Amino acid sequence: MRQNILPAIRLTLICAVFFSGIYTLLIFGIAQAAPNNGKGEIITRKESSVKNENEFKTIYYYTNIGQKFDKDEYFWSRPSAVNYNAAGAGGSNKGPSNPEYLKTVQDRIGNFLKHNPGIHKSEIPADLITASGSGLDPNISVQAAKIQAKRISKIRQIDESKIENLITSHTEKPFLGLFGTEKINVLQLNLALDGLQ
Repeated sequence: MRQNILPAIRLTLICAVFFSGIYTLLIFGIAQAAPNNGKGEIITRKESSVKNENEFKTIYYYTNIGQKFDKDEYFWSRPSAVNYNAAGAGGSNKGPSNPEYLKTVQDRIGNFLKHNPGIHKSEIPADLITASGSGLDPNISVQAAKIQAKRISKIRQIDESKIENLITSHTEKPFLGLFGTEKINVLQLNLALDGLQ
């Protein structure tokens, strides 16, 4: 019995020191080499106050966390099962045959078609009607952006070709040209959209 207990205690202590100390410091050190010391990319903007135009407040946007955009003059975000709450990331955990889940997806399809007349149901990309596993995906597909261009062009009275050029310039290619798919960060695209004249 003693032969098994002492090695187990030693292994537990070694693992505790390694994973609580050495491994944590190693990951922290790697993060310091990343942009913004591993805290993610933060965009700051000064916006005038509603009450006083001469008074400005600083607004912080986090590019790696999905944020809610659902106004017609903006590109819509991917739906979130956690209402874009970064403190409680997660998916819906409901299967594709779950009646409640199917109703949620049908409601999203109906809402999208209502705000984008002329689009056929079969043309809607899946990422505009289904939430990601984390509920915080900051990106949409190129197809999801392009299908919204007509609506935004009409509301903002901007030529559709300008919006399509904006989509192209904000398209991120797969990592090393191999891993993943083309994607667009919705926050960065919408901030650039606000800058269009």
